[in-house]
Amino acid sequence: MKAVSLSLSRLEGDLQMAARAKGTIQQYIASIRRFEEFLGAEVGEADQKAIRHWVDHLQTQPIGPERLRCHYSALKFLYGRTLGQPEKVAFISMPRKDSPLPTVLSPAEVQRVLDGFLVAKYRVFFALIYATGLRIREASLLQTSDIDSMQQVIHVRHGKGGRERLVPMNAKLYGLLKAYYKHERPPQPWLFTTKAGRPLCHETARRALLCASAVAGIGKVVTPHMLRHSFATNLLEHGTDLRKIQVVLGHGSIRSTTIYTQVSPSQIAAVRSPLEDLSM
Repeated sequence: MKAVSLSLSRLEGDLQMAARAKGTIQQYIASIRRFEEFLGAEVGEADQKAIRHWVDHLQTQPIGPERLRCHYSALKFLYGRTLGQPEKVAFISMPRKDSPLPTVLSPAEVQRVLDGFLVAKYRVFFALIYATGLRIREASLLQTSDIDSMQQVIHVRHGKGGRERLVPMNAKLYGLLKAYYKHERPPQPWLFTTKAGRPLCHETARRALLCASAVAGIGKVVTPHMLRHSFATNLLEHGTDLRKIQVVLGHGSIRSTTIYTQVSPSQIAAVRSPLEDLSM
């Protein structure tokens, strides 16, 4: 274990030296920790065959191109810079950024998924993500003080790129969170925690969501980001303009938000044609 810890320590130091964002460092470290668990040995001892095995395993998981890129980038940085063994990861090709349109769920499908949770904590956690469009990391790092019942908003302090923002919180969501908190009494300051009192583990939460989607029987492997996509598409279909959706989602550019216009047929159909002004 000492050798493994040393590799992670060196990786973190090299990432900091490279001025990578705090969130990126955390993601890379988490990715390599998962690789270590999968490998069951010191990462420096892994040959290309073992790394290929890990890459093949990742490709069977219900994760999108962006998360795959993160895992691959972590491997390339680890072997290319920290361990000085770039030949071991030379075979890795990054997934294309122009990924297929996001898969969204209907309200009825979301209801079935939420009903599929056996543990109330995870049901509330993913209901929150669907209700606000938060990323899983943002939701897991929420503190009780971030819930503003007077203003009916939630303060997101750990957004992507270090950006903070506010997201709406209607009475139904607040009631759900209030009932959950009264029953669970999570250790301060976090809203959702592990049994040890730390912020909720992403991977454990993802596994709970996979189980719930299987129980729901909707024929889709549901991911946290799919709930985020569904939230954004629902807003668009109910007339919310793209600029507001961009702010709520925490997108740095409106270009990231416009993808939802491609998955909302009702919005496309509602576009007024100039032909209506002509006498035909």
